[in-house]
Amino acid sequence: MANELGVANFIANVDTIGKAVLVFLLILSIATWYLIFTKSLANWLEARRAKAFLAQFWQHHSLEALTASLKQNKPDNAFANLANEGVTALSNASSHSIQQLTAAGGMSEFMTRAIRNGIDQESARSENGLTVLASAGSASPYIGLFGTVWAIYHALVNIGLSGQGTLDKVAGPVGEALIMTAIGLAVAIPAVFAYNAFNRRNRMWLAKLDAFAHDLFVMLTIENTVEVKAKPELRPELKSVGDVS
Repeated sequence: MANELGVANFIANVDTIGKAVLVFLLILSIATWYLIFTKSLANWLEARRAKAFLAQFWQHHSLEALTASLKQNKPDNAFANLANEGVTALSNASSHSIQQLTAAGGMSEFMTRAIRNGIDQESARSENGLTVLASAGSASPYIGLFGTVWAIYHALVNIGLSGQGTLDKVAGPVGEALIMTAIGLAVAIPAVFAYNAFNRRNRMWLAKLDAFAHDLFVMLTIENTVEVKAKPELRPELKSVGDVS
């Protein structure tokens, strides 16, 4: 009797719909663990690169030194990309005429939009894969529950047809059907933990990036102020911290 019960026996005897539920849960589980490993590794590597870049960034005492460093080393993290966006925007703004900059809201507004665009791009990139984790975490228990209900229904039908409704005949098939619920929970729990962990990391990461954006904005605009003193209409007005956020 013991050999006729268990996970292996349940999988062997489950019908087509039950197998489809199991395959779907398996796909969600593989996708969840793939995202957990790949995003964890990518976040760890990017944090190391960002730390190294920031240590080097604060050693630059002029805009020319920063520009040369960015040209020499290809940006490999969000902070380097943002600095490159800012330097490129400053170079583009310097080539515009007075009328063009005035129409764009001035040098300060032009730089703010460029830096904000870089932050928005990093925010969108950091959310890759979170939809899959959220879907797996929220839907897997219900998918497993559907498989359980379906399996219990067929188990009870078979027991009724056999005419043997004793407890030992009912407990085995019904217990096996509950395996579906367990599999659904096994898929959902890691997905929920991973989603919350990555979501928290993204909030902290973007907060640090936003703080860096303020420093970068001030650095670029102050550096450029010296060059445009002769043209008051081009002189950037340094914004408060809230303007870049």
